[in-house]
Amino acid sequence: MSRFKEIEKFQAPPQGGYQLLPFRFTALEPEVYVATNLAGEYHLLRSDALCALVHHELSPRSADFIDLRAKHFVTDSRSNVSTDLLALKVRTRYRTLAEFTALHIFVVTLRCEHSCPYCQVSRQTQDRAAFDMTRETADKALNFVFRSPSTNIKIEFQGGEPLLNFEIIQYIVTAAEQRNLSKRRNLRFVIATNLAEATEDILRFCADHSIDISTSLDGPQDLHNQNRPRPGRNSHQKAVEGISLARRVVGRDRVSALMTTTAKSLDRVKDIIDEYVRLEFPGIFLRPLSPYGFAVKTNAIAAYSVVRWLEFYKEGLEYILHLNRLNIPFREFYASVILRKMLTSEPSGFVDLVSPAGIGIKAIVYNYDGVVYASDESRMLAEMGDMTFRLGQLATDTYEQVMLCDNLLGPIEASMTTSVPMCDECAFEPYCGADPVYHHAVYGDVVGRKPESAFCARNMGIFRYLITKMRDEPTTKQLFMRWANS
Repeated sequence: MSRFKEIEKFQAPPQGGYQLLPFRFTALEPEVYVATNLAGEYHLLRSDALCALVHHELSPRSADFIDLRAKHFVTDSRSNVSTDLLALKVRTRYRTLAEFTALHIFVVTLRCEHSCPYCQVSRQTQDRAAFDMTRETADKALNFVFRSPSTNIKIEFQGGEPLLNFEIIQYIVTAAEQRNLSKRRNLRFVIATNLAEATEDILRFCADHSIDISTSLDGPQDLHNQNRPRPGRNSHQKAVEGISLARRVVGRDRVSALMTTTAKSLDRVKDIIDEYVRLEFPGIFLRPLSPYGFAVKTNAIAAYSVVRWLEFYKEGLEYILHLNRLNIPFREFYASVILRKMLTSEPSGFVDLVSPAGIGIKAIVYNYDGVVYASDESRMLAEMGDMTFRLGQLATDTYEQVMLCDNLLGPIEASMTTSVPMCDECAFEPYCGADPVYHHAVYGDVVGRKPESAFCARNMGIFRYLITKMRDEPTTKQLFMRWANS
């Protein structure tokens, strides 16, 4: 039996009225549904109004109908521009697909002087120079970088601790800038570093070449030192000193920080946020653990459930809203990404919240040994012995062979959420994305089992929470609008 209704079900009745444009709906709470269209516009409907809508019985004079018509859920004889506007908004949301790969991650070394129990990669000790990227490998990777048609190119240096192989960073930056004289791309650089090895000379080079600094900060001193141990037990001191030095030399707006939520973090979200406020960061990304590397080997990933993390996240967001009410401007960056998708037609640059999946086509990884991976998480999975998302080798494979290999095209094709079972019927699909690497790691399948997926549960919990907050608190919605548009 066909699952599709006859075309007449969607057309206006013979006597006139309105036509339905494509939309999905999901229960937000008993008797209240959230409906979304292809462009990500959303509207809340009571169950009786939803029934009236789909049966073409909703009054054109009702507030619901007026809003639904303005948001392109319905069209009628008074105007024929709804479908054109809807198509324009959908094209806007997907326009970055034509740009292709913008983020190019260079893993310049696996060496690291920290020993974080949740680390997602198989770090090596500082004296293992065999795990450093060479100039030959770097040159081949740069060949791939500039084959991308994207007008915006960002090269990100990762590790290990990338500053332990700063010589190759200097080489790559200067070589990329030289190539870009003819390529004329919008070229940017970022180093993901713990800053323990940062010196004024290193940071001066970063300042001279407009290199952004992304560091790790898990909270106040005792928590950060537990989460991120290093010889001397002074990782927090090193991080704070490095942040201060980097801001002075590179510039305040070029230094950002990321945290990772461990079991020790769960009862301390206010302390963590206060530390970011104390250090004058503009916001925080409340980030859960990922199921890769040492996070699996040390069972850190099993230390808390999705339910407990959502409690942590919501407590943190409530505290951030409280700070804003005290005129302390501060934001949560993951919520900002989602709100941008909910409240504007602008595309998201966040790789985990796009469909098709951003692996390879939004971000790609060149490992220290010349192996190319579909994403940073793919590299982490390979360190655990799973080569599912290994795309090729710089020394032997062409750009075309890497970008057209089955290990990339298969997962991308399977990651279109508009055709994935359960995703295709979910009202939150326009705000969500696909994470085939995560689902393969957990379920051995790039699609995964949606009712059991922590990725789905975590995102749906946040979507519901944000929509409910905007419905119940007009001042919060105004704040969220500013987050979405800045």
